[in-house]
Amino acid sequence: MYIDSWVLDAVREQDRPEGRNDYVIAVAASSVVYNSMLAIINAHVMPLSFSHVAAAEILILLAGLFFILGKGMSRDDIGISCFMAFTLVIAFYMSAINRIVFVDYLRNILIVFCFATLGSWANRRTVKAAFMVSLAVVMAVLLCEIFSLPLYADIFEPGYYFETTRGLKPPEWDTTGLFGNALGFEGRLSFGLIGHRASSLFLEQVSLSNFAGVMMMYTLYFWDELRRGMRFLLIACIALILLTTASRTMLTFSAICFVGYFVFPLLPKLLSLLTMPLILFAGAMVYLFKPDARGDNLSGRIVLTMRHISEMDIYGFLGFYADKAALFADSGYVYIVYAGTIFGMLGFWLFVSLYPAGRTPAQRRLAQALPIFMFFNLMIGATPVFTAKIAGLMWLLLGHARHEAMPRVGSQSVSVGSAVSRQA
Repeated sequence: MYIDSWVLDAVREQDRPEGRNDYVIAVAASSVVYNSMLAIINAHVMPLSFSHVAAAEILILLAGLFFILGKGMSRDDIGISCFMAFTLVIAFYMSAINRIVFVDYLRNILIVFCFATLGSWANRRTVKAAFMVSLAVVMAVLLCEIFSLPLYADIFEPGYYFETTRGLKPPEWDTTGLFGNALGFEGRLSFGLIGHRASSLFLEQVSLSNFAGVMMMYTLYFWDELRRGMRFLLIACIALILLTTASRTMLTFSAICFVGYFVFPLLPKLLSLLTMPLILFAGAMVYLFKPDARGDNLSGRIVLTMRHISEMDIYGFLGFYADKAALFADSGYVYIVYAGTIFGMLGFWLFVSLYPAGRTPAQRRLAQALPIFMFFNLMIGATPVFTAKIAGLMWLLLGHARHEAMPRVGSQSVSVGSAVSRQA
């Protein structure tokens, strides 16, 4: 069997605790930038379609899985492997009862599996480098967007990219070339720094704001060991993203993280199991007292999700409406149930709540922040927290944090690399 020498070198390099793994950094960073690279090709080389986007994401996942196969699987991977296998069974079930090949939810969990497992093998230097490279590129493009919007639009042509790859046509009156949802509207929260909602290399504002949320979790986890200059840089970058995207969800999450830095280490890790039920209960209370709430505001989005949940029937809970899943991109809980059944939703809740480690204060901060980020986001959206451009870095961090106190030094199972050595 032929395996690229770079992959094998990366596997061997990671066995040295002090070594920074450039291969893992490249895979993680590519999950952040691939959309913008495709947009440049779409704008200046050739028109692309959704199949090109899917192919690029598949290549990134294959690159990550190739590294994982080179390392091999061990007892440390039983939990996440069982979750992956459970999701695979659901995918077969969904495809059978809907009489179509339906792997949308499987793809979402495959991203989780791939990057969390990559993170479990990545040391601190590797994880920090992956985040800093990604942040540097995001901020460079964001500054270009802020100070020279025509240049940004000319390079990426976001509106045209989403039209050719997603079928989302820009408004006829728009002449900026931006993605329509980034334009904002009268009454929408805005801090007035720029005339639209920033998108940077994600090309749409929701992913950029969620990237800020992932950077908050990174900052929360590494804060105690960061130098003063790096702390200031991270806070400044996160603040600039929040001010230019005007994301109410991430502004709320940032306030929770500030308080959580002090409070989360005092909480038992299992308390994270209550996060989703409490968020759903709060959503039900909003729905009860403001049933007529409408519009693109927090109460309107929450009421929309709760209304969709209340309208679901037994067939929806059992996965018979897979074709409707894509219609609920702004109602995450409904999306997961339609795409993966109520059992998939319960499995996802348990995994998100129990997978993070909780031995050290830093781990407990991350273990409490993750469910809040995930389940609060699902109340007002769905797809952004599952896409590789956001989920990649987040689960890389979670996988690393889980094995922080018990670093891996090798695999107890047969890896691709060892198999090649024996054949040689």
